[in-house]
Amino acid sequence: MSDAFTVLWTHDTCRALRTAGRVGEKPPVAYSGVHQSLPAWSSARTGDEVYALHVNRCEVYVVSRMRITDMERGDCCGASPTTWEDPPFPGHDDWSMLGAGGCGAGAVHVDATPVRFDTPVPGDLLPALTWRNARGKTRNLRYVVDGRLERSVSLQGFYRLTSESADALARLVDADH
Repeated sequence: MSDAFTVLWTHDTCRALRTAGRVGEKPPVAYSGVHQSLPAWSSARTGDEVYALHVNRCEVYVVSRMRITDMERGDCCGASPTTWEDPPFPGHDDWSMLGAGGCGAGAVHVDATPVRFDTPVPGDLLPALTWRNARGKTRNLRYVVDGRLERSVSLQGFYRLTSESADALARLVDADH
C-alpha cells in the first residue's frame, strides 16, 4: 500500500517557479536532500504520493501532487558533476529551483499534476489534517486560527499523512483538475 506525504515549497521556490514560467507545467522531478534546507524524502518509496504545499498570506495551497516513479539518478538527469561549478542535474535545469543545488540533493522522478497556485486547502480542513510518524503517533497542524495558518513551522519538512488526510487532499486536487 502506498503512503502520502507533504512537503512545503517556500516563497523562494514558488517565486522561482513563476519567474521561470513553470506554472501549468508538470514537474518531472523533485529533489530530496540531507539537510533541513532540502527535506529528505528517505521514508518515501516508488508509488507514494507527495503533496507540495505552499503558504501565502495564511492560506495553504496544494501546488502539485506528485507520484514517485523512481528515486535513482537516471540518464535524463545528465552527467554527474565533476567539479563544484558543474550543474548537479543538467538534464533537469528547467526544474532546478525545486532543490537541485541543495545539500546532498538527489533526484526523485515524479508523475505530477501541473504546478498551480489556485487550489487552497479550505480553512475547515486545516485543523483536521493529520500526520503520523513511523511509530504511529499522530499530530495535527498547529497554529490554525479561524481557518487560517498563522505560522507554517509545522509544515516545514517531509511528513507522512494519515490515510484520511491523504484522501481529503486527493479529493481536493481531483475536484480542481
